[in-house]
Amino acid sequence: MTLSVPETSKPIIRPLQYRDLEAIDALILQSGEAETYRRLVTIELGKQPIHSWYRLRKFFSFIPHPSQKGLRIYVAERGVPTQGSRSQQILGLIQVSSFNNTRSTWRVERILLNTNASELELLSEQKEVASQLVRYCLENIWEARTWILEVDINEKHNLALYRENGFQPLAQMTYWEIKPELFSQLAESNADLPTLLPVSNADAQLLYQLDCIAMPPLLRQVFDRHIQDFKTNLWEGTIAKLKQWIEHSEIARRYVFESQRKVAIGHFQLELSKNGSRSHQAKLIVHPAYTWLYPKLISQMVQMAQGCPPQSLELASADYQPEREEYLNKLGATPIANTLLMSRSVWHKIKESKPLEGLQLSEVLQGLKPARTPIPSRISWFKSNLLHLNHTDTNQAASFNQSIQPPSSSESASPQEETPANESSKSPNNGHHA
Repeated sequence: MTLSVPETSKPIIRPLQYRDLEAIDALILQSGEAETYRRLVTIELGKQPIHSWYRLRKFFSFIPHPSQKGLRIYVAERGVPTQGSRSQQILGLIQVSSFNNTRSTWRVERILLNTNASELELLSEQKEVASQLVRYCLENIWEARTWILEVDINEKHNLALYRENGFQPLAQMTYWEIKPELFSQLAESNADLPTLLPVSNADAQLLYQLDCIAMPPLLRQVFDRHIQDFKTNLWEGTIAKLKQWIEHSEIARRYVFESQRKVAIGHFQLELSKNGSRSHQAKLIVHPAYTWLYPKLISQMVQMAQGCPPQSLELASADYQPEREEYLNKLGATPIANTLLMSRSVWHKIKESKPLEGLQLSEVLQGLKPARTPIPSRISWFKSNLLHLNHTDTNQAASFNQSIQPPSSSESASPQEETPANESSKSPNNGHHA
């Protein structure tokens, strides 16, 4: 006697649709994500409903702009049998976005799973659905040559998931929090920087050079950033202003210019919370040879933050920046999170139009024939002219030798035989004349 096991259909991976919004809202609330620090993520869904975000994005999708394909969300769904029909159930979602302007590097921002679903009760089933979401993005986003992500070092299951899908550690990140109690002490320090200038698109070349110098070669190759990544076009500027107005925030960007070498040696981007609803976020880049700028730049950011409601200042450091971590420890900053930056490369194979087994030898040789008449190069033209000149010289030499060659014995004897006869014919006349 055999038992019939009901077949479970494989989850379907597809882009996010409007009918998924309610299920996705419930999934976000269920996940309980409350990130107090920002990693590589630029667009946070958070715990808020995404109906308004979806409508706004669909409206702007009809307007051509450079960032149209910057953010993508895919969901995994499976049919659930009900009374007389099958209803679709959302099992999870993945959110990805392009990391650079050329879209050669993409990042996995988050993966959410519906742990309340009956199909995802076991940990192995959850890992299988998450792997299918990751593999779908790796196989279907052809623009991406490299993928990056950032995961907390304490999330062992997520680390195992990404390692099984080919991701390797790239750098270890530490996120620090500077309490408002330290602001007064930092603001009193000497932060005089005469060459601290506001950032514009004209400074993109300087910021690009600073970014290349401040990171290891492997990280630079993975990020694959160019000068265009440090410029802000009209559309991006409008979106940034709209986002600041909605979130009651303000972004300040400054860089330190070294006048003798004509290079940028430091740069920071500070996002201030005007209503005090969240902490201030800072991104800091310092030239490795000018680490003495850390106290001055942090003091400048603290002075800007003092004009807002009291909130902590958060910034990150990497394991290849020991001077920054040493200074933050000495300063009294508190580490709030440790993450692992991971990456993997992707090579998309081009499928053959015909199976190789069915190809005949004649078809293979046909492809090796030149498509058109070869164009002679300089060397072939020189060789052909040289051979023509040699052939001409040989013919001229042969004709010259033939012209100067002495006559043969038979030809020279005939004139000698004719001479006496002429003389004999002339002698009687001479004698008669005498």
